[in-house]
Amino acid sequence: LKQAGLVVERDGGRVYDRFRDRIMFPIRDRRGRTIGFGGRVLDDGEPKYLNSPETPVFHKGEALYGLYEVLQADRHPGDIVVVEGYMDVVALAQHGLRRAVATLGTATSGTHLTRLFRMVPEVVFCFDGDKAGRTAAWRALESTLPQMEDGRQVRFLFLPEGEDPDTLVRKIGQEAFEKLVDEATPLEQFFFDKLGAELDLDSHQGRGKLRELAQPLVTQIPNGVFALLMREQLAKRLGISGEALAGLIEQSAPEPRPTAPPQ
Repeated sequence: LKQAGLVVERDGGRVYDRFRDRIMFPIRDRRGRTIGFGGRVLDDGEPKYLNSPETPVFHKGEALYGLYEVLQADRHPGDIVVVEGYMDVVALAQHGLRRAVATLGTATSGTHLTRLFRMVPEVVFCFDGDKAGRTAAWRALESTLPQMEDGRQVRFLFLPEGEDPDTLVRKIGQEAFEKLVDEATPLEQFFFDKLGAELDLDSHQGRGKLRELAQPLVTQIPNGVFALLMREQLAKRLGISGEALAGLIEQSAPEPRPTAPPQ
């Protein structure tokens, strides 16, 4: 029980139930085996949600709540919607959208995305429209860029202030929520809107700052058409040619380290 994270040992050897007085959510791997738990308090206690700790079989940075259930509903979904909480996944499933998963108290990781892109060509991140939601969305975007091989698509759905998927789908229903998913913001639009939001792109200084912010991120994208188009968009916003941007990127690339001769 201790190794599985279900009980906690106090000083003196006494143990107590980690999840006492909570509604339990089993967290399953893609084969349906329970690998951990989430628990939600019934009263106003803190923390509101509690997950199993890291164990030999449960790793928060790899697991996704609801993924097994998504694959049970459809072995080949066209996309997967990533939300922030268990109840968002449950409420969306209750209202007919059965392809939502949630991260487990951690930011979306490269491991999460590798797992998702093995199953679907498109991922839609769904976040609250407030400042915290947009910050979380940007962290997700940063994790996504190294995964953006050609053929993959990522979009971002920002909900109205004060709403989450649970409350919104109950108000507007599945069809209207699906329409919001279909109209979600493409990664490239969110990327340039976010970076350029507080810059004066009519000034040389503003364009220089955009290049400073965007270049390290754009260069993380794997070689391909999407990477080329992102560089073209950046060059257009900077008011320079694609060749000039490529030259700047090449100049700022770190020098390769000399490799030690074989012993």
